Amino acid sequence: MPYLFTSESVSEGHPDKIADQISDALIDNFLAWDADSKVACETLVTTGLVVLAGEVKSKTYLDVQRIARDVIRKIGYTKSEYMFEADSCGIISTIHEQSADINQGVDRQDKQEQGAGDQGMMFGYATNETANYMPLALDLAHKLLIELAVLRRENSEISYLRPDAKSQVTIEYADDHKPIRIDSIVISTQHDEFDTDENMQEKIQQDIISVLIPRIKAQLNPELQALFTDSITYHINPTGKFVIGGPHGDSGLTGRKIIVDTYGGKGAHGGGAFSGKDPSKVDRSAAYATRHIAKNLVAAGICDEVLVQVSYAIGVKNPMGIYVNTNHSAKVALSDSEIAKKIETIFDMTPYGIETRLKLRNPIYSETSAYGHMGRKNEVVTKEFASANGEKITAEVELFTWEKLDYVDQLKEVFGL
Repeated sequence: MPYLFTSESVSEGHPDKIADQISDALIDNFLAWDADSKVACETLVTTGLVVLAGEVKSKTYLDVQRIARDVIRKIGYTKSEYMFEADSCGIISTIHEQSADINQGVDRQDKQEQGAGDQGMMFGYATNETANYMPLALDLAHKLLIELAVLRRENSEISYLRPDAKSQVTIEYADDHKPIRIDSIVISTQHDEFDTDENMQEKIQQDIISVLIPRIKAQLNPELQALFTDSITYHINPTGKFVIGGPHGDSGLTGRKIIVDTYGGKGAHGGGAFSGKDPSKVDRSAAYATRHIAKNLVAAGICDEVLVQVSYAIGVKNPMGIYVNTNHSAKVALSDSEIAKKIETIFDMTPYGIETRLKLRNPIYSETSAYGHMGRKNEVVTKEFASANGEKITAEVELFTWEKLDYVDQLKEVFGL
């Protein structure tokens, strides 16, 4: 029987995502000035206040207040009526030195012997239902909010938008797991005050359906455009008024949107958050590495979808094991365990191997901290960083290296395709 599957996304102005973006901006600044920095930093945001906490081992010193304010300003919290504003919010930092007990399990004289920064299991997933090998419901949920932020910054077609927003997309699938149609779309967007609540609801609903949705459809191929039918159920700001939002409406914490960050509930998640962690923390680096493996497996035609798991013990460099589940979609005459054995011979899954293969000791993390860590565009950009004393450097870095399809040919050869 056909079934429904739902995924959600949140905007860059959502409180939890503000926290993620501040934490990852700190990571980037530490790595820009000292590539060997070890960082685990958490952020809390609430009405008029940012609290920074965590552990750091680095040769550099940062003006963390300036970095946090720059992030908040870039997101769009620049008005006092938001009750959370870049230039006036209080910022408290309790960041301190990394535990020597943890560090001794990670750092080695020979970097290739580097141990995992923590225990745990990490998952990567890919499916061929979209061009970027991501689940469709999540991909559309992200696109809705990315375009809503574009409209907010344009301030022309829609002029009342504020930074906080959430989206949710429900897709109907056929028995063969192919999408049939979009069943429902939920958009909750923060907005300015309106003269009357009746005008507010009518105006926002009309603008979302007649302005935002056509802009999303224009980005899609004809097959996906056909999923937007007249039978879609829209829930636009279903609670009504949404003026109070952002950290004034709800406190935000780093790492509370791990399903939004990954696959929208498809596949699995090991439980570890990404933002605020340097790549020695396998919660982050191994999750990127398993996505890289999964995406290349599907792109090579080995399977239609795949879940890849890897697990580690803290201080130990080699993973405990690699698990593969193709959900009976494999196109090769091998069991999932046999596929996993071949993967082990192709991909170096030690922490050092992952860091070097995916270039993770570069300041590449701010771009990951909103609208998902997976399914994003691999590109080279130039970034500028300022030290606490005003010195500036530029760095040319490659973003989202785990999205590269650079192992497809090798996989085809190994699997005889």
